[in-house]
Formats: sequence, C-alpha cells, structure tokens
Amino acid sequence: MTKSKSYSPEVRERAVRMVLENLKDYPSEWAAIESIAPKIGCVPQTLHGWVRKHQTDNGQRPGQTTDERERLKALERENRELRKANEILRLASAYFAQAELDRRNKP
Repeated sequence: MTKSKSYSPEVRERAVRMVLENLKDYPSEWAAIESIAPKIGCVPQTLHGWVRKHQTDNGQRPGQTTDERERLKALERENRELRKANEILRLASAYFAQAELDRRNKP
C-alpha cells in the first residue's frame, strides 16, 4: 500500500512557478514537468495537476476555479441542511396537526 504525501501550499506554488519560469528551456510543458517533479519529490502527474489548477485559477484555462468549487460545495452543504430542516418542520407540522385533530374528536 502506498502512502500519499501531503505537500504544503508553498511547495506547490514553488513547483508551479519553477515549471512556468522554465518552460522556454524545454520542448514542451510536459517535458518541463517531468524534469522538475523529481526535484520537488513528487510524480509528474501530481505536478501536472497543480499546473492545470494554477492555470484554471488564473483564467488561462477554462473550468471552475478553486474559489468557485469551494463556494459550490458550501452551497450544496447549506442546501442539504435546509432540506433536512424543512423535512423536520414538515413532519412536526403533520404531527401537531394530527394531535389537534385527535383533541377535537375526543368528547
């Protein structure tokens, strides 16, 4: 079983900056990534993901930015909580309505 490493935001930023600053020295972005990844201590696919995320966040690439994804997650969480609260209120309302009917029907 492999253990995944966790890299600090500073390391990620430095790695992405290294790739972007040294692109001119390589025939392709992927070649730059493959060269720099071992220096950081990660696999090229990981660094490639960081570069793509950086490009998306800076508007250089289409897609949702990190801020948009976080906002969407928060809204989905809030939506789930509100649905649960509405369900609780609906059940409570039905319970009290039934209790009121039972009270009225007793002689």
